[in-house]
Amino acid sequence: MLDPRDAEALPGEVDPALRDEIAHATAHALVNRARTTEDPTVVERLIHLVENEGLDTVAGLWADAAAVSLPGSLWRLYVLREWVRRDMATVMLRYRLGVEAAPVQEAVAGVPSPPEPADLQILADAVLSGVFTGDLAVALERAGAFCRILSTGAAFDADSREVADPTGATRMTRSASSLLRTAEELERAGGLWRTGSLE
Repeated sequence: MLDPRDAEALPGEVDPALRDEIAHATAHALVNRARTTEDPTVVERLIHLVENEGLDTVAGLWADAAAVSLPGSLWRLYVLREWVRRDMATVMLRYRLGVEAAPVQEAVAGVPSPPEPADLQILADAVLSGVFTGDLAVALERAGAFCRILSTGAAFDADSREVADPTGATRMTRSASSLLRTAEELERAGGLWRTGSLE
């Protein structure tokens, strides 16, 4: 794998085709390596990749990849986990607002009811663990269901703020739309993984 420092030392911009090739190669290598190892510390290190390597490093690898691809899905999962880790209060509020309107999604996501903040962190870690040790399609579908609940919660939060804070409500409505799009992308990626066609 090309070390990020070596990549920065290359003259000029990295060819987009090469960047895409590197994104796919690293994502597949990472997932395949984790799935063939019996060492639990490898999986633990991969779950904590962002804390250890930094979000910018992970973004440099996968942020520009197609949404419905293995590197694009990994990027979304790491960002989702990082959001849960860094802004638990917002995630918890949106989850609680959205969960009653999305009981089927709650069952798919697999969060205990009523959820505690630690439950959401456990879910985020379990989804990433499932990517590396379990059924990747199920992990992607669980993350998609979680995003759907958060999207619903963000929409309810936006509605409740419409009068007092119209600008904030508009921002939250956009967030709800973005979370719904992410949910759809993760679910489509899960379906492609099942058929062996997730690039």
